[in-house]
Amino acid sequence: MMTFDLTQGMQVLERTPRILHAMLDGLAAGWVDGTEGPDTWSPFMIVGHLIQAERTNWIPRAQVILEQGSDRRFRPFDRLPDDNANRTQSIGELLSEFAHLREDNLARLREWRITDAQLAFEGEHPEFGAVTLRELLATWVAHDLSHIAQMSRVMAKQYREAIGPWRAYLRVMDRS
Repeated sequence: MMTFDLTQGMQVLERTPRILHAMLDGLAAGWVDGTEGPDTWSPFMIVGHLIQAERTNWIPRAQVILEQGSDRRFRPFDRLPDDNANRTQSIGELLSEFAHLREDNLARLREWRITDAQLAFEGEHPEFGAVTLRELLATWVAHDLSHIAQMSRVMAKQYREAIGPWRAYLRVMDRS
């Protein structure tokens, strides 16, 4: 297991927009709108969720922690995507918006020049209570990786029936 290292974590955060662009841009609607069934997320919805997190989660919460003010409580973050949100945009437009937001957020993170001591600063999560900046930033990285894996799984499952007997070799087809 790796311990959190901001420089290494940023390597993942920097790559996520390019990975998503390569995975999704220009694909047919069946790929980006496909889900695993009722009440599950499509890649399109996941990108919308990532955009919302860029706007209201990671950097705003990190700023609350770094300011070390008297009120370190985070505003709640609605984790569930809206099925109809962003429907006026194409997947390419969403990917571009995500890339710009991420670029801005990473530039801000670099400007802060966070020290090891600051990584131990705490904020207050609405559900978990006290959390450190280190935990928040590590979660940002793991969140990206989790959603990349989720998109891959959702997309693979679009061919669940089409692959016939090979399904026995592809465990991803039966995972949730």
